[in-house]
Amino acid sequence: MNLASQTLDGPRIAPKSGRASSLVVLLHGYGADGNDLIEIGRMWQDLLPDAAFAAPHAPQPCEQNPSGRQWFGLTRMNAAALEAGVTNAAAPLMAFLDAELGRHQLEPSRLALVGFSQGTMMALHVGMRRASLAAILGFSGLLAAPERLAAEIRARPPVFLVHGDADMTLPVEATYAAAAALGGAGVPVMFHTREGLGHGIDEVGLAEGGKFLASAFAGIFAKALQPERLKPEAPR
Repeated sequence: MNLASQTLDGPRIAPKSGRASSLVVLLHGYGADGNDLIEIGRMWQDLLPDAAFAAPHAPQPCEQNPSGRQWFGLTRMNAAALEAGVTNAAAPLMAFLDAELGRHQLEPSRLALVGFSQGTMMALHVGMRRASLAAILGFSGLLAAPERLAAEIRARPPVFLVHGDADMTLPVEATYAAAAALGGAGVPVMFHTREGLGHGIDEVGLAEGGKFLASAFAGIFAKALQPERLKPEAPR
């Protein structure tokens, strides 16, 4: 299915301060929708009072959960299917990001992407291919088509990946591989492994993720997180 002409929409939260100086777009996982993640924005409002939040619904009805949405089908979890999926869903997401930046009259550098699971796949794929970006925060995801990264990368924003070591849906090794590929492409990347956590987001991950975004929007990582100073830690 060609999704290029589809227009995405979803719930939004206005900045606590009243005027946006940054934008956080939250990308939900397979079988959910934008309502699944938008409340995270309320949890981060004290840390990010000038941020607007948006959580678009993915473009397709979910194959396995008709009441939910999907960025692409997951009947096959092989490399070719993942590559085709993120590529096909990229155009409507790119259009949504541009429209939201325009809505708030913000520069592209004031955008951060946050994803969970399939949403992290989309955040990493699209984020690396935008001209400018503040940060990417990914929970329990993976990097699709890592072999294409070197040829197609346009931006190197700071990336923070969080993954539970008890995840049976997408094993934590997916984050180790993503961090290695991103670091190899010159992207400043960190990851945090949550002991005993399955396929989900916990309070610690949310707290650390919120602090990461606040630092990114403050420009702290522009100098502090250079690729040579931020090598992925070795898996334990």
